[in-house]
Amino acid sequence: MANHDVSHQSPSAPPICGRLPGETGVWVFIAGDLLIFAVFFSTFLYYHEQEPSLFAQSQRSLNQNIGLLNTLLLLTSSWFIANAVQQVRIGSRDRSAALIAMTLLCACGFLFNKGIEWSQLIGAHHTLLTNDFYMFFFMLTGIHALHVLIGMGVLAFLTSRIASGMYHTGYNGPDSPLIEGGALFWHLVDLLWIVLFSLFYLVR
Repeated sequence: MANHDVSHQSPSAPPICGRLPGETGVWVFIAGDLLIFAVFFSTFLYYHEQEPSLFAQSQRSLNQNIGLLNTLLLLTSSWFIANAVQQVRIGSRDRSAALIAMTLLCACGFLFNKGIEWSQLIGAHHTLLTNDFYMFFFMLTGIHALHVLIGMGVLAFLTSRIASGMYHTGYNGPDSPLIEGGALFWHLVDLLWIVLFSLFYLVR
């Protein structure tokens, strides 16, 4: 009787040793982006220490409910995109496209809420030039919103590609690093917001 190789894996199964998800360039970009934001965060904390009463007073003008809701939206969106990657790996195009679409919906909700909050602040005459707290708030949340828009563009492209059947599914498929890279960038967007939320809404 011929011996059978019990270690044989299907093309879509993850390799035993695993591999680093995404492309190396994505990881380099993420590391550089985190370094830049680390400088921004450190600078904010320095100014916070110089003017604690001013920062505390300005912080009270922020809408805590919107901040919390946006945090929940991005955490949920990260769950959606993580599951979308898993669905691509097992070859489920329809489910992966639907999950990415849900990620995009959460992102739209985040930007909508952020627009409401900015409008409320500007309506109360709090602008980029009011004081150092609002300067950091509008600048850093604005840069983060730009990251959200870029991420949405990437996810929209992936959704279109997967839904059209142009995407090669499977763990080792040639397109796997593409969606993994998009998911990694979106997790970066989520991580940056968690830090921003902590700094602007929670730090006393």
